[in-house]
Amino acid sequence: MNLRILLLFLGLLVATPASYASFPVPRPATTTVSADVVDEAPLTSPAAQGAKSQGVALILWIFLGFLAGHRWYLGSPWYWNLLYIVTLGGAFVWAIIDLIDIITGKYPAKGGFKGEFW
Repeated sequence: MNLRILLLFLGLLVATPASYASFPVPRPATTTVSADVVDEAPLTSPAAQGAKSQGVALILWIFLGFLAGHRWYLGSPWYWNLLYIVTLGGAFVWAIIDLIDIITGKYPAKGGFKGEFW
């Protein structure tokens, strides 16, 4: 009895994917809707612009410091970030150094800090 049920489910498992898209499905015609063009400034994030925020880096240090969140955000190489995680922030010494560098704005962030704390 258990073998029959097992074979039934195995047969259904094999047959089900074969039943999808077994016939051509016509696609509906695309229509273009023209609207008035509004001149708006494009939405950009500070991370996309290259300049990093000290406030965001500090918050990441506080909440995700053990996972090197601030280092990933600031663009440190992945192998240094991995070493930071494995050594628990260099026995918390690197973590303190990172905190001081973030607060003073001297952390070597890719693109640099944007000049304001928040």
